[in-house]
Amino acid sequence: MNKKSLLAAIGIAISSFGAMAQTQPIAIAIHGGAGTIEKSRFTPEQEKAYRAKLEEAVEAGYKVLESGGESLDAVTKAINILEDSPFFNAGKGAVYTYDGSHELDASIMDGRNRQAGAVAGVKTVRNPIDLARSVMENSVHVMLSGAGAEQFAKHQGFDFVDNSYFDTKHRYEALIKAKKKLDAANKTSKDYQAAHQALANEYKMGTVGAVALDKNGNLAAGTSTGGMTAKRFGRVGDSPIIGAGTFADNRSCAVSATGHGEYFIRYSVASDICARVEYQGKSIEQAGKEVINDVLMPIGGTGGVIIVDTKGNISMPFNTKGMYRASKSSSQDTQIGIFKDD
Repeated sequence: MNKKSLLAAIGIAISSFGAMAQTQPIAIAIHGGAGTIEKSRFTPEQEKAYRAKLEEAVEAGYKVLESGGESLDAVTKAINILEDSPFFNAGKGAVYTYDGSHELDASIMDGRNRQAGAVAGVKTVRNPIDLARSVMENSVHVMLSGAGAEQFAKHQGFDFVDNSYFDTKHRYEALIKAKKKLDAANKTSKDYQAAHQALANEYKMGTVGAVALDKNGNLAAGTSTGGMTAKRFGRVGDSPIIGAGTFADNRSCAVSATGHGEYFIRYSVASDICARVEYQGKSIEQAGKEVINDVLMPIGGTGGVIIVDTKGNISMPFNTKGMYRASKSSSQDTQIGIFKDD
């Protein structure tokens, strides 16, 4: 091959590589919790406000991806916006424990290498997802809890807020209603488990999360929550549990879950979905629907998940009346949903 032909071949190779880089899909999906979300409960103004916040979060995350940023950064950015909003059960909008305080959980996972970080029961960290990421990147552990997690946050230079920062009127009203129901049930039975199971699902759900695929083909997932209204005894749900509420692996997909956490923990929901994709060759749509509808529903598990795969496909199945959700990809315009028929 002469010099002219060699240069031409190199030019074609470079052009082909550039075209491949440009066509590498990017995608992001977010959720703000699933549950008894009915249109009749919203004024037009409220619905508009919720949709606007979902749009703000998904667009912010997508902007990171579009500019060449990593999926981890996109996930963190989107979740920060949801954590800072009083609309959702995470960060500022966190529900109350039985004792009237707030205990927050979060986790994040990198699909490149299955590195992960999580925190549980933190009380004074404004954005728990940031602390979970710091655990992943700056510690030798995967999960830290309670006072130890906050001690680590101090070592990492985090700013702290008073626990009252997370107070909101509507969450406090929900606590009062839940405690009245629990106290009434306790008058006829001392069975705490039975009394709590009798609570409506709306008291047991609520989370925010994001999953993303970046231009380098890397997946990431993150989840953050205030937990369950009137929770006691340091209860920890699925959100900070890797494999239950959060999972990401470049060989399959990225998942963030929302729902009645005890079921998601027992059935390893997030990792189960990814395993079906990797080992059974199923699409994320098929795998997600199987786990949410065929595995969880028969045993009373309610909730939903958001999923993205390495091709930029997005699926957001849920078995409740609604799920706050939004998505955008290089092949799909922004989509925002709240109710079942959105």
